[in-house]
Parts: sequence; C-alpha cells; structure tokens
Amino acid sequence: MQAILIYFAAALAEIAGCFAFWLWFRLGKSPLWLFPGMASLAVFAWLLVLSPAEQAGRAYAVYGGVYIASSLLWLWIVEGHRPDHWDLIGASICLLGAAIILWAPRGA
Repeated sequence: MQAILIYFAAALAEIAGCFAFWLWFRLGKSPLWLFPGMASLAVFAWLLVLSPAEQAGRAYAVYGGVYIASSLLWLWIVEGHRPDHWDLIGASICLLGAAIILWAPRGA
C-alpha cells in the first residue's frame, strides 16, 4: 500500500509541476509560476526514488500507469473536464499493467 501512495504522490507532484509550466506558457500566467513548478518537479523526482522497485526502469514503468490515471483525475478535479468511458478503460488497462509489473513474482 505504501508503494501506491508513493506513486500517486509522485504523480501529483509531477502533474502540478508541469501544470505550472502550462499556466505560464499556454495560459499566459506569470513566469513566477515556474518557481513552484520547479520545486514540485524536484519533489516528484525525490518521491520516485522511494519506489520499492529494485530497478529504476521498473519503477518508471509502474509509475507510468499511475501517472496516466492521476492525469485523468487532474483533468476532472482541477480542470473540470470529466473523463469519458474510453479514458477510464484506458487508465484501467494501464493500472493493471503497472500492478503486474510491480507485484509479479520474480526469481532471485
């Protein structure tokens, strides 16, 4: 369960950091948004290294599935656009793949 929390916290930090850049570049907001954006991206990187995966590549692969689901939550909660059923089906497939990668029994 701790792994799931780490991945979702990392996703929140990355999405928030990237959204700060989106605000500045795409929506014309103040460039001061870049400072909390960069801090949030640093928190994201720190959180991702706390992953229980033994290899960085596996940690990033699992994170990818969680990131997709988290991005759709962001779309809904922050941007006010509800994901459609295709979004939900796609995110479910990604989360299933992430779970397989993270919890698959592996030999030594």
